[in-house]
Amino acid sequence: MLSRRQVLQNTLGLAALNALGADTVPQSGPHFAPKAKRVIYLFQYGGPSQIDLFDPKPTLAKMQGQDLPGSIRMGQRLTAMTAGQTTFPIAQSIFPTSQRGQSGAWVSDLLPYTAKVADNLTFIRSMQTEQINHDPGVTFFQTGFQLAGRPSIGSWLAYGLGSENKDLPAFIVMTSKGGTLGDQPLADRLWGSGFLPTKYQGVKFRAGADPVLYLSNPPGLDREARRRFLDDLNTLNRAKLEETGDPEISTRIAQYEMAFRMQTSVPELTDLSKEPASTFDRYGPDSRIPGTYAANCLLARRLAERGVRCIQLFHRGWDQHQQLPTYLRAQCQQTDQASAALVLDLKERGLLDDTLVVWGGEFGRTVYCQGKLTPEDYGRDHHPRCFTVWMAGGGIKPGVTYGTTDDFSYNVTENPVHVHDLHATILHSLGLDHTKLTYKFQGRHYRLTDVHGRVVRDVLA
Repeated sequence: MLSRRQVLQNTLGLAALNALGADTVPQSGPHFAPKAKRVIYLFQYGGPSQIDLFDPKPTLAKMQGQDLPGSIRMGQRLTAMTAGQTTFPIAQSIFPTSQRGQSGAWVSDLLPYTAKVADNLTFIRSMQTEQINHDPGVTFFQTGFQLAGRPSIGSWLAYGLGSENKDLPAFIVMTSKGGTLGDQPLADRLWGSGFLPTKYQGVKFRAGADPVLYLSNPPGLDREARRRFLDDLNTLNRAKLEETGDPEISTRIAQYEMAFRMQTSVPELTDLSKEPASTFDRYGPDSRIPGTYAANCLLARRLAERGVRCIQLFHRGWDQHQQLPTYLRAQCQQTDQASAALVLDLKERGLLDDTLVVWGGEFGRTVYCQGKLTPEDYGRDHHPRCFTVWMAGGGIKPGVTYGTTDDFSYNVTENPVHVHDLHATILHSLGLDHTKLTYKFQGRHYRLTDVHGRVVRDVLA
Protein backbone atom coordinates (compact mmCIF):
# COMPACT_ATOMS: atom_id res chain seq x y z
CA MET A 1 0.00 0.00 0.00
CA LEU A 2 1.21 3.51 -0.79
CA SER A 3 0.70 6.43 1.51
CA ARG A 4 -1.01 9.59 0.28
CA ARG A 5 2.38 11.37 0.37
CA GLN A 6 4.02 8.70 -1.81
CA VAL A 7 1.19 8.81 -4.36
CA LEU A 8 1.47 12.59 -4.62
CA GLN A 9 5.26 12.47 -4.88
CA ASN A 10 5.21 9.90 -7.67
CA THR A 11 2.28 11.43 -9.55
CA LEU A 12 3.41 15.05 -9.29
CA GLY A 13 7.06 14.18 -9.96
CA LEU A 14 6.27 12.32 -13.18
CA ALA A 15 3.73 14.94 -14.21
CA ALA A 16 6.35 17.65 -13.70
CA LEU A 17 8.84 15.76 -15.86
CA ASN A 18 6.26 15.34 -18.61
CA ALA A 19 5.25 18.99 -18.39
CA LEU A 20 8.85 20.10 -18.74
CA GLY A 21 9.32 17.80 -21.69
CA ALA A 22 12.54 16.39 -20.20
CA ASP A 23 14.31 14.38 -22.90
CA THR A 24 16.62 11.78 -21.35
CA VAL A 25 17.63 10.07 -24.59
CA PRO A 26 21.14 11.24 -25.54
CA GLN A 27 22.14 12.30 -29.02
CA SER A 28 23.50 9.26 -30.87
CA GLY A 29 26.84 10.40 -32.24
CA PRO A 30 27.81 12.68 -35.14
CA HIS A 31 25.43 13.58 -37.95
CA PHE A 32 28.16 13.18 -40.58
CA ALA A 33 31.81 12.18 -40.78
CA PRO A 34 33.76 14.48 -38.43
CA LYS A 35 37.14 16.02 -39.08
CA ALA A 36 37.80 16.47 -35.35
CA LYS A 37 37.15 14.06 -32.49
CA ARG A 38 37.73 16.53 -29.68
CA VAL A 39 38.18 20.24 -28.97
CA ILE A 40 40.62 22.13 -26.75
CA TYR A 41 39.22 25.59 -26.05
CA LEU A 42 41.81 28.06 -24.69
CA PHE A 43 39.50 30.76 -23.37
CA GLN A 44 41.31 34.04 -22.64
CA TYR A 45 38.99 35.62 -20.09
CA GLY A 46 38.88 39.41 -20.03
CA GLY A 47 39.08 40.45 -23.68
CA PRO A 48 42.51 40.34 -25.39
CA SER A 49 43.30 43.49 -27.36
CA GLN A 50 43.04 42.59 -31.03
CA ILE A 51 44.53 45.91 -32.10
CA ASP A 52 47.69 45.25 -30.08
CA LEU A 53 48.04 41.57 -31.01
CA PHE A 54 46.57 40.61 -34.40
CA ASP A 55 44.90 43.54 -36.17
CA PRO A 56 47.44 46.37 -36.57
CA LYS A 57 46.39 49.75 -37.92
CA PRO A 58 49.55 51.69 -38.86
CA THR A 59 47.59 54.66 -40.22
CA LEU A 60 46.61 55.52 -36.65
CA ALA A 61 50.07 56.98 -36.05
CA LYS A 62 48.91 60.14 -37.80
CA MET A 63 45.81 60.34 -35.59
CA GLN A 64 47.36 59.62 -32.21
CA GLY A 65 45.46 61.48 -29.48
CA GLN A 66 42.74 62.74 -31.81
CA ASP A 67 39.13 62.07 -30.91
CA LEU A 68 37.60 58.99 -32.55
CA PRO A 69 35.25 60.24 -35.29
CA GLY A 70 31.57 59.94 -34.45
CA SER A 71 30.99 58.34 -37.84
CA ILE A 72 33.11 55.39 -36.69
CA ARG A 73 31.64 55.01 -33.21
CA MET A 74 28.09 55.49 -34.51
CA GLY A 75 26.61 55.97 -31.06
CA GLN A 76 27.87 52.66 -29.74
CA ARG A 77 26.67 51.71 -26.27
CA LEU A 78 29.49 52.35 -23.80
CA THR A 79 30.40 50.57 -20.60
CA ALA A 80 30.20 52.34 -17.24
CA MET A 81 33.99 52.70 -17.34
CA THR A 82 34.04 55.15 -20.27
CA ALA A 83 30.46 56.44 -20.43
CA GLY A 84 31.55 59.56 -18.54
CA GLN A 85 34.43 60.44 -20.85
CA THR A 86 33.97 63.61 -22.88
CA THR A 87 36.62 62.61 -25.41
CA PHE A 88 37.74 59.30 -26.89
CA PRO A 89 41.39 59.79 -27.89
CA ILE A 90 42.82 57.33 -30.40
CA ALA A 91 45.64 55.21 -28.96
CA GLN A 92 47.93 53.60 -31.49
CA SER A 93 49.50 50.33 -30.32
CA ILE A 94 53.08 50.77 -29.15
CA PHE A 95 53.87 47.13 -29.96
CA PRO A 96 55.34 46.23 -33.37
CA THR A 97 53.34 43.71 -35.39
CA SER A 98 54.75 41.83 -38.39
CA GLN A 99 53.57 39.40 -41.01
CA ARG A 100 54.57 35.85 -40.16
CA GLY A 101 55.39 32.72 -42.13
CA GLN A 102 54.20 31.96 -45.63
CA SER A 103 50.63 32.87 -44.71
CA GLY A 104 51.57 36.46 -43.88
CA ALA A 105 49.38 36.54 -40.78
CA TRP A 106 49.87 39.62 -38.63
CA VAL A 107 51.10 38.72 -35.14
CA SER A 108 52.52 41.06 -32.50
CA ASP A 109 56.08 40.85 -31.22
CA LEU A 110 54.44 40.19 -27.86
CA LEU A 111 53.63 36.69 -29.16
CA PRO A 112 56.91 35.36 -30.61
CA TYR A 113 55.98 31.70 -30.12
CA THR A 114 52.54 32.11 -31.68
CA ALA A 115 54.25 33.91 -34.55
CA LYS A 116 56.35 30.79 -35.24
CA VAL A 117 53.27 28.57 -35.61
CA ALA A 118 51.18 31.12 -37.53
CA ASP A 119 51.07 28.94 -40.63
CA ASN A 120 49.23 26.28 -38.61
CA LEU A 121 46.54 28.74 -37.50
CA THR A 122 43.46 30.38 -38.94
CA PHE A 123 42.84 33.89 -37.66
CA ILE A 124 39.26 35.17 -37.63
CA ARG A 125 39.61 38.95 -37.28
CA SER A 126 35.93 39.74 -37.77
CA MET A 127 34.42 38.19 -34.64
CA GLN A 128 31.39 39.98 -33.24
CA THR A 129 29.31 39.65 -30.10
CA GLU A 130 26.26 41.40 -28.68
CA GLN A 131 27.59 41.65 -25.13
CA ILE A 132 29.72 44.49 -23.78
CA ASN A 133 30.32 43.35 -20.18
CA HIS A 134 32.25 40.35 -18.90
CA ASP A 135 29.67 38.12 -17.24
CA PRO A 136 27.05 38.16 -20.02
CA GLY A 137 29.86 38.17 -22.60
CA VAL A 138 31.53 35.02 -21.28
CA THR A 139 28.17 33.37 -20.62
CA PHE A 140 27.20 34.10 -24.24
CA PHE A 141 30.39 32.50 -25.55
CA GLN A 142 29.97 29.44 -23.34
CA THR A 143 26.24 28.82 -23.73
CA GLY A 144 25.01 30.78 -26.75
CA PHE A 145 22.84 32.94 -24.47
CA GLN A 146 23.66 35.95 -22.30
CA LEU A 147 21.67 34.82 -19.25
CA ALA A 148 22.80 31.97 -17.04
CA GLY A 149 20.99 28.64 -17.11
CA ARG A 150 21.66 27.07 -20.49
CA PRO A 151 24.12 24.24 -21.19
CA SER A 152 27.73 25.11 -21.91
CA ILE A 153 29.35 24.21 -25.22
CA GLY A 154 31.29 21.39 -23.57
CA SER A 155 28.07 19.94 -22.17
CA TRP A 156 26.48 20.06 -25.61
CA LEU A 157 29.47 18.15 -27.01
CA ALA A 158 29.35 15.59 -24.21
CA TYR A 159 25.62 15.15 -24.83
CA GLY A 160 26.03 14.94 -28.58
CA LEU A 161 29.09 12.74 -28.81
CA GLY A 162 29.72 11.11 -25.44
CA SER A 163 33.19 10.11 -24.31
CA GLU A 164 35.92 8.07 -25.93
CA ASN A 165 37.34 7.09 -22.53
CA LYS A 166 35.17 5.32 -19.95
CA ASP A 167 37.62 6.21 -17.18
CA LEU A 168 37.53 10.00 -17.66
CA PRO A 169 34.69 12.52 -18.07
CA ALA A 170 33.82 13.73 -21.54
CA PHE A 171 34.21 17.38 -20.47
CA ILE A 172 37.07 18.64 -18.29
CA VAL A 173 37.84 22.22 -17.24
CA MET A 174 40.98 23.86 -15.84
CA THR A 175 41.46 27.44 -14.70
CA SER A 176 44.46 29.72 -14.17
CA LYS A 177 45.02 33.29 -13.01
CA GLY A 178 46.92 36.05 -14.73
CA GLY A 179 47.69 37.67 -11.42
CA THR A 180 46.98 41.17 -12.71
CA LEU A 181 44.33 43.82 -12.19
CA GLY A 182 42.28 42.10 -14.87
CA ASP A 183 41.45 38.88 -13.01
CA GLN A 184 37.66 38.70 -13.34
CA PRO A 185 35.47 36.36 -11.24
CA LEU A 186 34.96 32.92 -12.76
CA ALA A 187 31.71 31.06 -12.01
CA ASP A 188 31.43 27.27 -12.09
CA ARG A 189 28.14 27.61 -13.97
CA LEU A 190 30.16 28.51 -17.09
CA TRP A 191 30.82 24.80 -17.57
CA GLY A 192 27.47 23.68 -16.20
CA SER A 193 24.98 21.45 -18.01
CA GLY A 194 21.99 23.78 -17.66
CA PHE A 195 18.82 21.84 -18.37
CA LEU A 196 20.74 18.85 -19.75
CA PRO A 197 21.22 15.95 -17.33
CA THR A 198 24.03 16.81 -14.92
CA LYS A 199 26.21 13.94 -16.13
CA TYR A 200 27.12 16.23 -19.04
CA GLN A 201 28.49 19.07 -16.90
CA GLY A 202 32.19 19.87 -16.90
CA VAL A 203 34.45 18.37 -14.24
CA LYS A 204 36.88 20.92 -12.84
CA PHE A 205 40.49 19.89 -12.28
CA ARG A 206 42.34 21.81 -9.58
CA ALA A 207 46.03 22.30 -8.92
CA GLY A 208 47.59 20.27 -6.11
CA ALA A 209 47.53 16.77 -4.72
CA ASP A 210 43.75 16.35 -5.10
CA PRO A 211 42.86 17.48 -8.66
CA VAL A 212 39.19 16.52 -8.28
CA LEU A 213 37.20 17.28 -5.13
CA TYR A 214 35.97 14.30 -3.08
CA LEU A 215 37.71 11.78 -5.33
CA SER A 216 40.09 10.42 -2.71
CA ASN A 217 38.92 7.91 -0.13
CA PRO A 218 38.47 9.30 3.38
CA PRO A 219 40.84 8.03 6.08
CA GLY A 220 40.11 4.43 7.06
CA LEU A 221 38.31 3.50 3.82
CA ASP A 222 40.32 1.44 1.33
CA ARG A 223 39.42 0.80 -2.31
CA GLU A 224 37.78 -2.58 -1.65
CA ALA A 225 35.58 -1.12 1.07
CA ARG A 226 34.64 1.79 -1.18
CA ARG A 227 33.63 -0.68 -3.91
CA ARG A 228 31.36 -2.54 -1.51
CA PHE A 229 29.88 0.75 -0.28
CA LEU A 230 29.17 1.90 -3.86
CA ASP A 231 27.55 -1.44 -4.75
CA ASP A 232 25.15 -1.14 -1.82
CA LEU A 233 24.49 2.54 -2.58
CA ASN A 234 23.80 1.78 -6.24
CA THR A 235 21.29 -0.89 -5.22
CA LEU A 236 19.39 1.70 -3.20
CA ASN A 237 19.60 4.27 -5.99
CA ARG A 238 18.32 1.82 -8.61
CA ALA A 239 15.37 0.97 -6.39
CA LYS A 240 14.58 4.67 -6.10
CA LEU A 241 15.00 5.10 -9.86
CA GLU A 242 12.45 2.35 -10.53
CA GLU A 243 10.09 3.99 -8.07
CA THR A 244 10.27 7.58 -9.33
CA GLY A 245 11.75 7.50 -12.84
CA ASP A 246 13.87 10.55 -11.97
CA PRO A 247 16.68 10.75 -14.59
CA GLU A 248 18.96 12.53 -12.13
CA ILE A 249 19.19 9.32 -10.10
CA SER A 250 20.58 7.57 -13.17
CA THR A 251 23.06 10.41 -13.50
CA ARG A 252 24.07 10.02 -9.86
CA ILE A 253 24.72 6.30 -10.30
CA ALA A 254 26.90 7.00 -13.36
CA GLN A 255 28.82 9.73 -11.55
CA TYR A 256 29.62 7.49 -8.58
CA GLU A 257 30.94 4.84 -10.95
CA MET A 258 32.98 7.39 -12.91
CA ALA A 259 34.46 8.76 -9.70
CA PHE A 260 35.53 5.25 -8.69
CA ARG A 261 37.30 4.69 -12.00
CA MET A 262 38.87 8.16 -11.85
CA GLN A 263 40.62 7.19 -8.62
CA THR A 264 42.97 5.25 -10.87
CA SER A 265 42.92 7.26 -14.10
CA VAL A 266 43.40 10.77 -12.65
CA PRO A 267 46.62 10.12 -10.68
CA GLU A 268 48.16 8.55 -13.79
CA LEU A 269 46.98 11.47 -15.91
CA THR A 270 48.36 14.18 -13.64
CA ASP A 271 51.67 12.45 -12.92
CA LEU A 272 54.10 14.34 -15.15
CA SER A 273 57.22 12.59 -13.85
CA LYS A 274 57.58 10.53 -17.02
CA GLU A 275 57.45 13.56 -19.32
CA PRO A 276 60.93 14.29 -20.71
CA ALA A 277 62.73 17.53 -19.91
CA SER A 278 62.27 18.57 -23.53
CA THR A 279 58.50 18.72 -22.99
CA PHE A 280 58.84 21.19 -20.11
CA ASP A 281 61.37 23.19 -22.14
CA ARG A 282 58.81 23.42 -24.95
CA TYR A 283 55.91 24.53 -22.75
CA GLY A 284 58.07 26.84 -20.65
CA PRO A 285 59.25 26.87 -17.02
CA ASP A 286 55.75 27.48 -15.65
CA SER A 287 54.71 24.06 -16.96
CA ARG A 288 56.37 22.51 -13.90
CA ILE A 289 54.09 24.55 -11.58
CA PRO A 290 50.62 22.99 -11.11
CA GLY A 291 47.73 25.33 -11.82
CA THR A 292 49.56 27.62 -14.23
CA TYR A 293 48.35 28.13 -17.77
CA ALA A 294 51.42 26.32 -19.11
CA ALA A 295 50.87 23.30 -16.84
CA ASN A 296 47.22 23.21 -17.89
CA CYS A 297 48.18 23.27 -21.58
CA LEU A 298 50.42 20.27 -21.00
CA LEU A 299 47.62 18.46 -19.20
CA ALA A 300 45.31 19.36 -22.08
CA ARG A 301 47.58 17.48 -24.45
CA ARG A 302 47.57 14.47 -22.11
CA LEU A 303 43.78 14.61 -21.91
CA ALA A 304 43.54 14.76 -25.70
CA GLU A 305 45.74 11.67 -25.92
CA ARG A 306 43.27 9.89 -23.64
CA GLY A 307 40.23 10.76 -25.72
CA VAL A 308 38.54 13.42 -23.58
CA ARG A 309 35.93 15.06 -25.80
CA CYS A 310 36.10 18.69 -24.63
CA ILE A 311 38.98 20.24 -22.72
CA GLN A 312 38.54 23.86 -21.73
CA LEU A 313 41.13 26.15 -20.19
CA PHE A 314 40.09 29.48 -18.71
CA HIS A 315 42.90 31.98 -18.17
CA ARG A 316 42.02 35.25 -16.48
CA GLY A 317 43.76 38.60 -16.60
CA TRP A 318 43.13 40.09 -20.05
CA ASP A 319 41.02 43.03 -18.84
CA GLN A 320 43.45 45.90 -19.37
CA HIS A 321 41.44 49.06 -18.71
CA GLN A 322 44.62 50.78 -17.51
CA GLN A 323 48.37 50.23 -17.86
CA LEU A 324 47.74 48.02 -20.87
CA PRO A 325 51.37 47.96 -22.04
CA THR A 326 52.48 46.53 -18.69
CA TYR A 327 49.71 44.03 -18.14
CA LEU A 328 49.29 42.89 -21.72
CA ARG A 329 52.99 42.10 -21.89
CA ALA A 330 52.67 40.02 -18.71
CA GLN A 331 49.65 38.11 -20.04
CA CYS A 332 51.44 37.25 -23.26
CA GLN A 333 54.49 36.05 -21.36
CA GLN A 334 52.27 33.70 -19.35
CA THR A 335 50.36 32.23 -22.29
CA ASP A 336 52.20 32.62 -25.58
CA GLN A 337 54.78 29.85 -25.30
CA ALA A 338 52.39 27.26 -23.91
CA SER A 339 49.64 27.96 -26.48
CA ALA A 340 52.09 27.53 -29.35
CA ALA A 341 53.69 24.50 -27.69
CA LEU A 342 50.31 22.79 -27.46
CA VAL A 343 49.75 23.21 -31.20
CA LEU A 344 53.23 21.88 -32.04
CA ASP A 345 52.98 19.04 -29.55
CA LEU A 346 49.65 17.89 -30.95
CA LYS A 347 50.98 18.16 -34.49
CA GLU A 348 54.11 16.10 -33.81
CA ARG A 349 52.07 13.39 -32.10
CA GLY A 350 49.60 13.17 -34.99
CA LEU A 351 46.78 14.53 -32.83
CA LEU A 352 46.26 17.94 -34.43
CA ASP A 353 44.50 16.41 -37.42
CA ASP A 354 41.58 15.32 -35.22
CA THR A 355 41.86 17.87 -32.40
CA LEU A 356 40.35 21.33 -32.86
CA VAL A 357 42.12 24.06 -30.88
CA VAL A 358 40.35 27.39 -30.32
CA TRP A 359 41.94 30.51 -28.74
CA GLY A 360 40.06 33.70 -27.87
CA GLY A 361 38.14 35.78 -25.33
CA GLU A 362 34.64 37.21 -24.92
CA PHE A 363 35.30 40.47 -26.83
CA GLY A 364 38.12 42.79 -27.88
CA ARG A 365 39.33 46.25 -26.85
CA THR A 366 38.61 49.76 -28.10
CA VAL A 367 40.92 51.80 -30.30
CA TYR A 368 40.30 54.78 -28.05
CA CYS A 369 42.02 55.19 -24.73
CA GLN A 370 40.26 54.72 -21.42
CA GLY A 371 41.62 57.24 -18.93
CA LYS A 372 44.75 59.29 -19.50
CA LEU A 373 46.72 58.79 -22.69
CA THR A 374 50.50 59.22 -22.64
CA PRO A 375 53.18 58.24 -25.18
CA GLU A 376 54.07 55.17 -23.10
CA ASP A 377 50.82 54.27 -21.39
CA TYR A 378 47.14 53.75 -22.20
CA GLY A 379 44.16 51.58 -21.37
CA ARG A 380 41.37 50.18 -23.52
CA ASP A 381 37.70 49.49 -22.78
CA HIS A 382 35.60 46.49 -23.86
CA HIS A 383 34.81 46.27 -27.56
CA PRO A 384 32.26 43.80 -28.95
CA ARG A 385 32.07 44.95 -32.56
CA CYS A 386 35.25 43.30 -33.82
CA PHE A 387 37.97 41.15 -32.31
CA THR A 388 40.16 38.17 -33.16
CA VAL A 389 40.14 34.47 -32.34
CA TRP A 390 42.35 31.80 -33.83
CA MET A 391 41.68 28.15 -34.56
CA ALA A 392 43.89 25.23 -35.53
CA GLY A 393 43.66 21.55 -36.26
CA GLY A 394 40.72 19.24 -36.95
CA GLY A 395 38.80 20.42 -39.98
CA ILE A 396 40.25 23.94 -40.11
CA LYS A 397 42.21 25.29 -43.07
CA PRO A 398 45.66 26.42 -41.85
CA GLY A 399 47.36 29.66 -42.82
CA VAL A 400 44.18 31.69 -43.37
CA THR A 401 43.23 35.15 -42.15
CA TYR A 402 39.48 35.62 -42.44
CA GLY A 403 37.54 38.85 -42.18
CA THR A 404 38.63 42.48 -42.24
CA THR A 405 38.00 45.54 -40.11
CA ASP A 406 38.10 49.27 -40.73
CA ASP A 407 41.15 51.52 -40.24
CA PHE A 408 40.34 51.80 -36.52
CA SER A 409 39.80 48.10 -35.77
CA TYR A 410 36.36 49.24 -34.69
CA ASN A 411 33.87 47.86 -37.22
CA VAL A 412 33.87 44.76 -39.42
CA THR A 413 34.06 45.64 -43.11
CA GLU A 414 34.08 42.13 -44.59
CA ASN A 415 32.95 38.63 -43.55
CA PRO A 416 31.52 39.17 -40.05
CA VAL A 417 31.50 36.12 -37.78
CA HIS A 418 29.01 36.07 -34.91
CA VAL A 419 29.38 33.97 -31.76
CA HIS A 420 26.63 31.66 -33.07
CA ASP A 421 28.61 31.25 -36.30
CA LEU A 422 31.73 30.23 -34.38
CA HIS A 423 29.70 27.69 -32.40
CA ALA A 424 28.15 26.30 -35.57
CA THR A 425 31.62 25.93 -37.10
CA ILE A 426 33.05 24.19 -34.04
CA LEU A 427 30.15 21.73 -33.99
CA HIS A 428 30.50 21.14 -37.75
CA SER A 429 34.17 20.21 -37.34
CA LEU A 430 33.09 17.54 -34.87
CA GLY A 431 30.47 16.15 -37.23
CA LEU A 432 27.46 17.85 -35.66
CA ASP A 433 24.80 19.83 -37.50
CA HIS A 434 24.07 22.72 -35.14
CA THR A 435 20.44 22.82 -36.26
CA LYS A 436 19.92 19.15 -35.32
CA LEU A 437 21.76 19.00 -31.99
CA THR A 438 18.71 19.83 -29.86
CA TYR A 439 17.21 19.07 -26.46
CA LYS A 440 13.55 19.41 -25.56
CA PHE A 441 12.96 21.47 -22.45
CA GLN A 442 9.77 23.21 -21.31
CA GLY A 443 8.07 22.35 -24.57
CA ARG A 444 10.77 23.77 -26.83
CA HIS A 445 13.68 22.16 -28.66
CA TYR A 446 16.75 24.18 -27.63
CA ARG A 447 20.15 24.23 -29.30
CA LEU A 448 23.53 25.88 -28.66
CA THR A 449 23.04 28.33 -31.53
CA ASP A 450 19.46 29.19 -30.52
CA VAL A 451 17.72 29.97 -33.85
CA HIS A 452 20.79 31.52 -35.47
CA GLY A 453 24.22 30.53 -36.73
CA ARG A 454 25.92 29.56 -39.95
CA VAL A 455 28.97 27.43 -40.59
CA VAL A 456 31.93 29.56 -41.75
CA ARG A 457 32.86 27.29 -44.63
CA ASP A 458 35.69 29.49 -45.90
CA VAL A 459 37.85 28.43 -42.94
CA LEU A 460 37.16 24.71 -43.29
CA ALA A 461 39.79 22.41 -44.74
